[in-house]
Amino acid sequence: MFKKLFQQTFIYGLATVLPRILSLFLVRFYIQELKSEANFGTYTIIMSFMIVGNAVLSYGMETAFFRFINKSDEKKKIQSTALTSIFISSLFFFVIAFLFLDPLSNWLQFKTAYIGYAISILTLDALVVIPFAWFRNQGMPLKYSIIKIFNVIINLGFNLFFFLALPHFITKFSWLAHFHFEDKVHYIFISNLIASLVTFIILIPLYFKIKFGLDFSTLKKMLVYGIPILIAGIAFSINEASDKVILNYLLPKETAKSVVGIYGACYKMGAFMTLFITAFKLGIEPFFFHHAEKENARRTYANITLYFTIFGTFILLFVIVYSDILKYILMPDPRYWAALDIVPYILLANLCLGIYHNLSVWYKVTDKTNYGALISVFGAVITLALNFLLIPIIGYKASAIATLAAYGSMMFISYFLGKKNYPIPYNLKKIGLYFGTSIGFSFISFYVFNKNLIVGSALLLVFLGLIVQLEKKEIRNLLRRN
Repeated sequence: MFKKLFQQTFIYGLATVLPRILSLFLVRFYIQELKSEANFGTYTIIMSFMIVGNAVLSYGMETAFFRFINKSDEKKKIQSTALTSIFISSLFFFVIAFLFLDPLSNWLQFKTAYIGYAISILTLDALVVIPFAWFRNQGMPLKYSIIKIFNVIINLGFNLFFFLALPHFITKFSWLAHFHFEDKVHYIFISNLIASLVTFIILIPLYFKIKFGLDFSTLKKMLVYGIPILIAGIAFSINEASDKVILNYLLPKETAKSVVGIYGACYKMGAFMTLFITAFKLGIEPFFFHHAEKENARRTYANITLYFTIFGTFILLFVIVYSDILKYILMPDPRYWAALDIVPYILLANLCLGIYHNLSVWYKVTDKTNYGALISVFGAVITLALNFLLIPIIGYKASAIATLAAYGSMMFISYFLGKKNYPIPYNLKKIGLYFGTSIGFSFISFYVFNKNLIVGSALLLVFLGLIVQLEKKEIRNLLRRN
């Protein structure tokens, strides 16, 4: 059972790791090509708006799809209703958003073209939510991953073409001058748009396989289940993205976008944790629902959370220990190193978020998704409050502190509510030991010894030895099975 889970997580991980690696590569690439922290800040802020947009346009339908298709005998009705609902709402959004494109651009204070790109990408990404969910539910991680990876290749290929090759081609083919922009931020969004369009075209055959159909009774039930997920999704998006937006509007106008660019680049160091969390979540969510009715489900959930904590705490310590090396890979321009002190906060915040995702199983399998919404809204309130209160005092550091406070609070609240509503026998001693040791060693390495590689590496080896010593029985069992 666990072997299959980890295999699927690995395959999904490829589809998750590659986009994240692309994202990290492109951070370095954009820093070099855009020349300006302000331009990188513009890209960062618009992408932050899009994170919220993605949550709104999927409105919890993906999670509702998994829940209902695994407990209903009318699977075709569930999948066609979900597909049709997302299709109609996405096209409605596209039409309305473009009708009000100019007022929207003026209100957000960005170029009309940028907002147009964002609207188009959001629509195309929403249209493939259910087809990708269908692959996951059918246990087809390979097809899912191949398409996701192809999207990455397309995106990367067009970025390289527009930034590096286009100037040379224009000298030979003058008609290509129509695609030339002095402001190279255009190229980022055009590449993303092309990749999203190609992905949608590839998945069109699934529309014919799943077929359109709208059962209003089923839709109502899915929406009732999904709306709290939507609220939770928006709240998560606020936690993830609002800091860049708020920084842009609260900091002095002449420096805001540059500061956001520097902060956003260092924030990307958290991607090393995020890619692990996302891959794990992709594999685990269908698994949670498939095993919800099994006798040993709660014990299984407890073991999964322990394994997640082991991997997550190791990643936390590893990235913090070698952050001084990783910064050269990710951000070769020293101008962006000014915000490196946020890295421990962001990594720890993401680890808390990953543990929260594991703990959230209790309200998903008991259909109490309203709790998830309330917890996420509480986190969003913390995020917004601390950002607005502290940014005028300590600047971008406030955003990192707010992110950690929000995700940490959500993790603890979910645990205590789950303990009351759906008790799961978590091994708190081991989880607490790994969590506390990793944080303690990270603090010593980063702050006490100022990222000294010898001290940090020694602490990392000690931590690895602790894992091996405590988990040697399970490691032996895994080796025997293979």
